[in-house]
Amino acid sequence: MTVFTQQIEEEIEYPSSDGEPMAESDITRDYMTYGVEALKQHFQGISDVYVSANSFVYYEEGNKSAVVAPDIYVVFGVRKRQRDNYKIWKEAGIAPQFVLEITSETTQDVDQEIKPETYRSLGVREYFQYDPSGDYLNPILQGVRLVNNQYEPIPVNNVSFDTLWLYSEVLGLELHLVAGELRFRNPQTGEFLKTYQQSEQERLAEQQARLVEQQARIAAEQALRALVSQLLNSGMDLEQVAQMMNLSVEEVQRLVGIDL
Repeated sequence: MTVFTQQIEEEIEYPSSDGEPMAESDITRDYMTYGVEALKQHFQGISDVYVSANSFVYYEEGNKSAVVAPDIYVVFGVRKRQRDNYKIWKEAGIAPQFVLEITSETTQDVDQEIKPETYRSLGVREYFQYDPSGDYLNPILQGVRLVNNQYEPIPVNNVSFDTLWLYSEVLGLELHLVAGELRFRNPQTGEFLKTYQQSEQERLAEQQARLVEQQARIAAEQALRALVSQLLNSGMDLEQVAQMMNLSVEEVQRLVGIDL
C-alpha cells in the first residue's frame, strides 16, 4: 500500500500555479497583502499556525483537479514552514479552519455558490467574504460558521453601511470595516493588526520622536547652562542664581561644571 501511494505521488504533479499570470486588482492585492502579513505577524510566536494567501490547497490525493485557492487562509495544528502548495493529506488531514475571500466581479459567483460547499465539505470552520467595491455583497463584509456540518451566518455588528465588525472564533480576532477599509482587531489589546511595513514605519516614527525629544532636552539644557554662566559672570553667586531660577544650588553647580 505504501509503495502504491509513493507511485501515485511520483506520477502526479500538483502544480503551485496554473501557469497563468496573476490578474488581481490593486485593491484585492493590497487587502491580501495586509491580511496575510498582519495575521502572520500576529501568530508569529506560535509554531503550529500556518498563514498563507492565494496558494493552491489540494484536498484529494491523486486528483490534481480537486483544488481551491483561497485568498487568505489560516491552518492551526500544522508546522509553520514555507510550502509551494498545501496538500491536506500530507498535513495529517488538517484543512484550513479560516478562509477569507475578497470578492470581485470575476469571482463573486464562485465565492458565493461553489466555494462555500467546497469549504463546508472540507470542514473549514469559518468562511468570510469581503466586497471592497460594495457592489456584490450586503453587508459588504460577512461570514459563516460551521455548526453541525452546516454554515450559519455570523452576527454582524453594524455601525453604518461601511463601518461594521464580526468576530472570528477561530482567530480570536475581530474583522472590522472602518469606512470600508478591512482591518483585523485584537479585542484583548484593542489594537488593529499591522503589516510588517506598518510596524516598521511606526517603530521608526517612535524612534524619530524620541530623537527629537532628546535633542530638544539637550538644546534646553545648553540654553539653561548659558544663562546660568551669564548670571554668574555678572557677579551673582550660586545661591542667588539658584533662587532666581528656582533651582537647587547643586543643580546650578552641575550646569556650570563645578565639582560638588
